[in-house]
Amino acid sequence: MNRGKIPDPMIAAGRAAIRRYGMSTAALRPGPDFLLIGAKRGGSTSLYYTLLAHPQIMALFPSARLLPKANHTKGVHYFDTNYGRGQAWYRSHFPSAAARRAARHRAGGRVVAGEGSPYYLFHPLAAERAARDVPGTRILVILRDPVERAFSHYRERRRQDAEPLATFEDALAAEPDRLAGERERIESRPGHRSYAHEQQSYRAQGEYATHLRRWLGFFPADRVHIMIAEDFYADQQRTLDEAAVFLGLRAAPLPAEALRVWNAAPSQSLKPATRRRLAGHYAPFNADLETLLGRSLPWA
Repeated sequence: MNRGKIPDPMIAAGRAAIRRYGMSTAALRPGPDFLLIGAKRGGSTSLYYTLLAHPQIMALFPSARLLPKANHTKGVHYFDTNYGRGQAWYRSHFPSAAARRAARHRAGGRVVAGEGSPYYLFHPLAAERAARDVPGTRILVILRDPVERAFSHYRERRRQDAEPLATFEDALAAEPDRLAGERERIESRPGHRSYAHEQQSYRAQGEYATHLRRWLGFFPADRVHIMIAEDFYADQQRTLDEAAVFLGLRAAPLPAEALRVWNAAPSQSLKPATRRRLAGHYAPFNADLETLLGRSLPWA
């Protein structure tokens, strides 16, 4: 579809009608087989669309073929910011049992569907909510060099005109005040949404070990598969194969068009002094993460 030729009110009406249909058939829509979690600008978008290139992994409903948009939906932010919409709304995003049967026939084997949010890992309630609502799901985690991720996150906010502070250093200095009390408000006030906690937590989101331990407190380790973004970009096929095996699928060769990086941003120089300060900040978290994973990290 060419969105430029369709008036916005018609697009909105069409999407609302599709969502109402999805909700009316929610009882016929199994929930997620997997959740993809990570951190903003951590590689989750590239990984998700690579996963969709696997013949046994289904897109969310409705697929890009039914909407005037270029790409499939990646995630719906249910366990972080949309939890109040309820499970019928959540399940309305997944393919129906009938669609899954048809996909199994085409794929010649089991099929799965899942969604991903880069805020799930950091959100203080997401793990508990997921464990309560979809306890049988599997968790895919992707982690990126926290220094590079934080800087990329800041640059993305600036490109979107969503960060008023003109330097990364100013944003890092403002972060403690911006986040002060936000976690407590999220935990104590149902439905509370915090822009600062989700979008201006440049340094805090990279303290991976702390956030990962929360998820491991709700999901056993054998249901959690952790990937490193740098490894993924170095060998996408191997990462896909390992994730597929974890999800109970067969290994499958990636088509050439799937080998790409989504949401790439032009490289910019991070000040060496800022890099050193961030590296020092993350050092104990990285050491804890290496202990937790039982492996060395390419950025530590």
